[in-house]
Amino acid sequence: MSTPPVEFPVTWAPRRTRVVLLPVCAVLVVLFVVLAVLLPENWQLNDRIMMIASGVLFACVGLMLARPRVRADAEGVTVVNFVRSRRLSWAEIVRVNFRQGDPWASLDLADGTSLAVVGIQSGVGKDQAIADARALRDLVEHHTQV
Repeated sequence: MSTPPVEFPVTWAPRRTRVVLLPVCAVLVVLFVVLAVLLPENWQLNDRIMMIASGVLFACVGLMLARPRVRADAEGVTVVNFVRSRRLSWAEIVRVNFRQGDPWASLDLADGTSLAVVGIQSGVGKDQAIADARALRDLVEHHTQV
């Protein structure tokens, strides 16, 4: 049994997206709280509470957009997308696809379905996304040959 081509665990994530979204989410909550406090006196308490709740809701959407990542370890791959995450063993993954024009990579699975891998996306840099998809592909090929 040969050694894997990289040290485990390996994580791929659109880091620039997170660097932007996480502070923006914090600013949104603070901004909406300040707005709720500074609203004119004729606004009622429930209006102020809804203003704060709106800020929290917008921040939650931002956090959801910052969530995608892919983590590979010796046993398999964990794909975390916007809402769901899925753990796959190496044997479940048939192929890694990242075709020209695709917004993110996808996995062809042994059960005939495919799974989007939003953690490897072209929006944060095409060259980096291609390199990340190739690295994941190499790991899949390595583990299916073993």
